[in-house]
This record gives sequence, C-alpha cells and structure tokens, in this order.
Amino acid sequence: MKAKGKVFLVGAGPGDPKLLTIKGLEAIQRAEVIVYDRLVNPELINYASHTVELIYCGKMPNQHTIPQEHINEILVLQAKRGKQVVRLKGGDPCMFGRGGEEAEYCAEYQVDFEFIPGITSGISAPMYAGIPVTHRDYSSSVTFITGHKRSDKGSREINWPHLAMGSDTLVFYMGLSNLSLICEKLITYGRSPSTSIALVEQGTTKRQRTLVGALATIVEKAANAKIKSPAIIVVGEVVQLRNKLAWYEEIQTDSISNWQEVNIG
Repeated sequence: MKAKGKVFLVGAGPGDPKLLTIKGLEAIQRAEVIVYDRLVNPELINYASHTVELIYCGKMPNQHTIPQEHINEILVLQAKRGKQVVRLKGGDPCMFGRGGEEAEYCAEYQVDFEFIPGITSGISAPMYAGIPVTHRDYSSSVTFITGHKRSDKGSREINWPHLAMGSDTLVFYMGLSNLSLICEKLITYGRSPSTSIALVEQGTTKRQRTLVGALATIVEKAANAKIKSPAIIVVGEVVQLRNKLAWYEEIQTDSISNWQEVNIG
C-alpha cells in the first residue's frame, strides 16, 4: 500500500539555529523532501537525512526563485507521491510567511498538513537587541505589520490613521525599503517626530546590528549606516530600554570585529 504523504509547515526561527523548536527539529529529521527559504539558517539542513531531497525557493525583494503558485504545486505534488514534506520557512510560517496560503492549497487538494510554529523575528530580533516589545512601564500593546505590499491585485492598504496611535509598540516586517514612507505616515497621523525607533538587521545571527534613532532622523542614519535587509523595525518607547538591556551584540564584539554596533541616539 502506498504511503500517505503529508506537508509540515515548519517555522525555522529567526536565524539563530538554536532557536528551532524540538518539534521542528523532529520534522526536519523525518523529512523526505525539504522546501526551504532564503532566511532559513543553512545549519538546520544538516539535521536532515542524507537522502533528503532539497528544493530551494528563496525570495529576494522583487526576485522570486520559484513563484509562490509553483511552490504550492510542489508541496501538493510531493505529498501525493507519498512523501513527508517539510516546508521550512524563516521565523513562523503564519507570521507574514504565507503559511496560511500554502495550507489552503493543501486543503483544496485534500493533502494532510500540519503547522509547526516557529519563533518569529518580530519578537526575537528586538529581544536580542535588548528591546522587549512589551513592558509594564512602557507598552501594554504591540502590533505587527508587514511593511511590504503585494505586487498583484488584492493588496490590503495599511490603515495609517488607526495604526499610528492604535498601539504602544509597532513592529514592521520587510519594511526597510519603505522606511521613509513608514516614518512619514506615522508622524502625519500623530506620532511625535522624536518617537524612538530601532532597526535590527539580521536579528539573532552573528551579524546582527542595531541602529537606534527617532522617526524624524532614522532614514538618514540608516542610509549612512548602510543597514540592509532583512531588518525588523521597532517603533515606541520600549526602544529606550536598549540603553539598559543590550546584551547580545556586546557578546559578539570580540569575535566579529568587522561588524560594529551602530547605536546613534
């Protein structure tokens, strides 16, 4: 009897390979096919079987190795062949990771699937930068926003008047290319130009850098510091806690002399 295939939508975590969950590790070890993204730490692939089939489908901004529609088809096709398929995605599969869309496609074609959550970069990258996204004295609410719009039809516009003042802490994913617009909109709809903001580049990895500034000045500072994607954007008073709580980049300083912290108040 032919084995029944299944798709596991696995969150690989934010970059530090030790932040992979035990359940995610077990799925990788059992996988017969792994379909993985650009932001997945390559070290995680070492946990897979030597017979595993690897399919790379990394995405750069406006550059997709494999279109999303084709990725969906690959998952279903491999599962229908009786394979145990791991869709390995950076961070968490359902936090701006299109995991929901891939699960919908599996359901449409009656393919079994399972979500295995991962630690999302919107929480972990700020944490590694010494910025807790909530704190009793600074923030009782946090909102996660995608800073990258869909290129096709159906894109949902950000409700800037509601968003700007609707939460104490704002965390933007994939927003670096739109940093100027984000700052402009937040100031226009009520945030003070002096509001603290942090950019965390390559969060939780050995190449993490953090840039701290204000809404009115961060765009110029980011350009001068040559901050690049992937980067998480954090807006709110919690950013000020970095002065007390920064820990990770200090640990890395001795071993990575060419990646200095950029912390411009």
